[in-house]
Amino acid sequence: MTAAPSHSLSHAQSSLAEVRSEISKIIYGQDEVIDQTLITLLAGGHALLVGVPGLAKTLLVDTVSTVLGLQSSRVQCTPDLMPSDIIGSEVLEQDESGKRSFRFIEGPVFAQFLMADEINRASPRTQSALLQAMQEKRVTVNGSPRDLPTPFHVLATQNPIEQEGTYPMPEAQLDRFLMQIDVTYPALDAERKMLVVTTSSEKRKPGKVLNAAKLIELQTLVRDIPVGDQVVDAILSLVRRGRPDNETSSAEVKEFVTWAPGPRAAQALMLASKAKALLEGRSAPSVDDVLALSAPVLRHRMALTYKARTAGLTLDGLITKLGEGL
Repeated sequence: MTAAPSHSLSHAQSSLAEVRSEISKIIYGQDEVIDQTLITLLAGGHALLVGVPGLAKTLLVDTVSTVLGLQSSRVQCTPDLMPSDIIGSEVLEQDESGKRSFRFIEGPVFAQFLMADEINRASPRTQSALLQAMQEKRVTVNGSPRDLPTPFHVLATQNPIEQEGTYPMPEAQLDRFLMQIDVTYPALDAERKMLVVTTSSEKRKPGKVLNAAKLIELQTLVRDIPVGDQVVDAILSLVRRGRPDNETSSAEVKEFVTWAPGPRAAQALMLASKAKALLEGRSAPSVDDVLALSAPVLRHRMALTYKARTAGLTLDGLITKLGEGL
């Protein structure tokens, strides 16, 4: 694969630096979360934001869609939400001559940037309505496929502590998310700044930096970034070490892992590493990029046994061990 033109890289890096700066004017103390969200979008994927209430997950999604210049929509997921509430439905209409016909009314999924708030509160039937959209970028209505706008991204939020009235997300849908981004509490200085700014009369609004066409150009550029054999080998080794049936896996993995990452995890890690390199102004990813992104890419594609959890083993800790020696 040939290297991407240097002028394209420099222009992209300048634009992305402006995007990060604009988002940081609204979101304080979440630089890593912002970067991982941008990496997901540059890689052409979907993100699952997990964190307790009040950590600006919804505000982050709104801000990112504004700065990137994408047409956005929002769905508040509840147990009574129906698939038609997301995809849309056909209605019977009658014109002036009395002729009746069906007209399709598009649902919120027909947007470039869909926010699914508290996605695990939606029923399995409704969650499954997003599966085809996230994977194929189209939906089927009454047997007819309908293409979604380009680009199309889903950013979903999930509350990790409120389990009442929630439904576990199926593994097939979790695997459609390129990353699970854990949103944690901000540092003291960032929280102090947030406290002062958000309780004043000043109302800050993010500005538009990119548009859909420019984002697609960046996504194409990400795929054109070359990857060395060392990085490819590191990705394959890391993912395969997480599978209990692999001969190179540790005894810990063979005993405690019940659901292991598949080929889509390796693809996600490859694209995310390329996107991270572009975001940070480098022309190619490194093994360090792979290690840095291993947890958000793999944590929702693996599951531990009950015995592992009672022993105090965590997925992030296990993923860190998978990367040792790469």
